[in-house]
Amino acid sequence: MVSRVDAVLEINGLRKTYRSAFKGPHRAVDGLDMRVEQGQIHGFLGPNGSGKTTTLRTLLGLVRPNSGRMTLLGREVPSALPEVAGHIGAIVEAPRFFGNFSGRRTLRILARAGGVRRARVEEVLELVGLRDRAGDRVKTYSLGMKQRLAVASALLKAPRLLILDEPANGLDPAGIREMRDLMRGLVEHGTTVVLSSHILGEVQQICDSVTIISRGRRVAHGAVDSVLRAQDKGEFLIRVADHERAAQTLRHAGFQITTERDHLMARGVADPAIITETLAAHKMWISELTPQRPDLESVFLQLTGTVPEPGVTRQVGESAAAFGHGAK
Repeated sequence: MVSRVDAVLEINGLRKTYRSAFKGPHRAVDGLDMRVEQGQIHGFLGPNGSGKTTTLRTLLGLVRPNSGRMTLLGREVPSALPEVAGHIGAIVEAPRFFGNFSGRRTLRILARAGGVRRARVEEVLELVGLRDRAGDRVKTYSLGMKQRLAVASALLKAPRLLILDEPANGLDPAGIREMRDLMRGLVEHGTTVVLSSHILGEVQQICDSVTIISRGRRVAHGAVDSVLRAQDKGEFLIRVADHERAAQTLRHAGFQITTERDHLMARGVADPAIITETLAAHKMWISELTPQRPDLESVFLQLTGTVPEPGVTRQVGESAAAFGHGAK
């Protein structure tokens, strides 16, 4: 019997090293700590090669760690995996199904193998928006539809913990919104979701908390708002009639000022009212004073070393093994 716990997933000091005769040892996960609270959508973020998939596969007993401690639903894994497997659904890496089977038949086979009542198949098809195409062969499905089918397979046992690796892969904007609504609905009914995704704007919108890793190590964690605030550098965009004169005045007053083509950037500003007062004292009037708050994408890129410090255009581009009721 798996009891209710506050932390549905906890990792302490996880390490995993792969060894190759040609490339030598590669430490994929290097002392990782991670904690996911009950009833959250938790974003698990990192660039390609950062150790995300290795971490998830290790949690699910697919990879043997070198050291560290892991618990799922309050039970230590991998030793307790047989006890918790029926309460966990997961999609890790690319979905794989038999192309000649229909989506409905695929789920019925998985349900029968997992001891799930047949009616649950129709419920999960409805949940993921596949009911109208359930009778079609999987080989006719788009990538996005296969993602939906993978999510459906992970939901068959109504899991308490759902781990999703890139669930929005191949979905159009409407499909992404439907996936977002689905995850929120699951959380409202008691499921905790761990979400790995490269659509960082979506992660910022939907997740309650995040863990960001780079080179196998944790570089940030906590509530999304807290992580963003920790990286707030007090930047403000300033527009005024005479940029050069304003820049000189503000620098003389001790502000860090960068001159751009049609505006100024001030950094390290604790109280923006002082900018207004300083310029007004010299008969210069501000037409715009806008805080430049960090978003999750910019924070991610800075913390993982994907790009240099701010000042460049920021864009990010980074599945079916369903644990406990897998599809291969």
